Amino acid sequence: MPAEIIPRQSVVDVLEHRLREDILDGTHGPGSMLPPERELAAGYGVTRTTLKHALSRLEQASLLHTRHGIGTRVRDFRREGGADLLPMLAAHDSGWLTEVFEVRRHIGALIARCAATHRTTRQARRLQELLQAVAQAPDGDTAQLADIEVHRELARATGNRVYLLLTNSLFNAYLSVRSTLRAPFEDPAVAADRLAPVVQAVFDGLPDEADRAADRYLRTTEKIMICSLETDDAP
Repeated sequence: MPAEIIPRQSVVDVLEHRLREDILDGTHGPGSMLPPERELAAGYGVTRTTLKHALSRLEQASLLHTRHGIGTRVRDFRREGGADLLPMLAAHDSGWLTEVFEVRRHIGALIARCAATHRTTRQARRLQELLQAVAQAPDGDTAQLADIEVHRELARATGNRVYLLLTNSLFNAYLSVRSTLRAPFEDPAVAADRLAPVVQAVFDGLPDEADRAADRYLRTTEKIMICSLETDDAP
């Protein structure tokens, strides 16, 4: 058990974070039972009431499963988890963010292709309006959020609701760290120019061109984001 005592400030939040990290890094392995509450609370230097609150949050996050009279088991998130865990995993390990980027490229290009095939006239016009919102954004933060809405509308335009949920999951995976991924949007006009070929291809109903344009856009913005992250991490 960790020897360091949990600070008293925001103790439930801090304990939840510590337990989550210990689960994700394997200190409490998948399928294992957590120690009895009294022992676990003592090990982290907290009260059992505080521990119960933290465990309840982690159970809601699908990392734990409690059975009264038996105990609390660590769930195998790689086997039982879903896309809703991505934000937590990306915050824990940057390697997950790299994999999110990879899926973003593949899914994004497929969504653009399907949107070009199935979009309605109304959706095509809405995409142009949303693109204009990117161009007219007053700052990079606003432009980044406007860009997200373009991609949500692309997902809606496919006519497949699962694509929209996948898009939401991918964005949620990096929303918590989006301030570090804002580099492609610092100049809103340039950001809109990068995205414009995707919107135009979907507007024109050209699936192949939409696929290629989305792939170019996603690779370009990914490269800018990764370069920005590497720069921030440099000593």
